[in-house]
Amino acid sequence: MRVRGAGCLAGLLAIGWLILVGLQTSQASNVTSAIQEPGMAREGESESENEPEEEAENEGEVVETDTTVEAEEEVQNRTIVKEVEFGMCTVTCGVGIREVILTNGCPGGESKCVVRVEECRGPVDCGWGKPISENLESARLSCVHISPENRFKYIWKLLKPDQQPVILTNDTAVLEVPRELHPMAFECDTLDNNEMVASVKFTVYTTSELQMRRSSRPDTDAVLVFVLTIGVIICIFVIFVLIFIIINWAAVKSFWGAKASTTEIQSELSSMRYKDSTSLDQSPADIPVHEDDALSEWNE
Repeated sequence: MRVRGAGCLAGLLAIGWLILVGLQTSQASNVTSAIQEPGMAREGESESENEPEEEAENEGEVVETDTTVEAEEEVQNRTIVKEVEFGMCTVTCGVGIREVILTNGCPGGESKCVVRVEECRGPVDCGWGKPISENLESARLSCVHISPENRFKYIWKLLKPDQQPVILTNDTAVLEVPRELHPMAFECDTLDNNEMVASVKFTVYTTSELQMRRSSRPDTDAVLVFVLTIGVIICIFVIFVLIFIIINWAAVKSFWGAKASTTEIQSELSSMRYKDSTSLDQSPADIPVHEDDALSEWNE
């Protein structure tokens, strides 16, 4: 009986141990599934978070691409702008203007086009100038300037030998000076923002000196004019003759051909006449010689 009671007790203990092991296994599986589900949720959240980041990165790449294209276009535009030439300045001294010519990218496929007109400058000292107009009573002098005229400041000076120049009250670009008993010298300084950009001098002669200078100037040579006129007339005549020959080339060719053939015939006739005359004109000394030969043969 004791043996049977001990066996039953051992069986019950074994069954209890198996139940406990089964419970522990089920709890471990539940814990594992619970741990895996938050991980998967976190992975889903990370994927959902990565999608906006990827979109943002794609948008950033597009923006960077657009920026690169715009930068390249700006570089090309700058390159086109730099391909320019500058025309000749309108003055050799002082202040003037010049053209800025574009050599690439002109509208209409043109090779060159004027982009703008800009200011150009040369040496300040312009030496001695000439009045813009003068008569026996006065002379009009002009400073070096460009439009707009009121942009610059003008200082007129009366120059005197061995003395300081006298600054005049006139501050315009043009000065009208009456002629005096003695010649006078004037100077005009052109300033831009208190910087001298041009200086020119003038001499205003007296009335008698002006008349003397005009009379001393050589008149136009009539012979030279006549020769030039005749030369122009001859050139025009030659041009008309050439045009006539080109238009009527067939008639001119036949005319010259007939004339050439007539000349050849006349030359041939003259040569034939010359041969005939030479054959008829024999020396009389030749005939007696033959007669003497015949008589000598007869006697023999």
